Amino acid sequence: MDQLLDILTEINSEVDYETCDTLIDDGIFDSFDIVSLVGELNDTFDIDISPVDITPENFNSAEAMWDMIQRLS
Repeated sequence: MDQLLDILTEINSEVDYETCDTLIDDGIFDSFDIVSLVGELNDTFDIDISPVDITPENFNSAEAMWDMIQRLS
């Protein structure tokens, strides 16, 4: 999870990823951020995030992303 938090902080260091659960819903991440994030997660965690996985539910919070990473590992 620490690696994920480091990656997210690189994208936007002003967000409290421990508590925020509206990264997509509130427009904190835009489509460019998501594309960058998907590539970084694929490389870092050796997973394959498919288009079907790119949903607000999987990217609204660090916890949701971590759950997705664990599921795809």
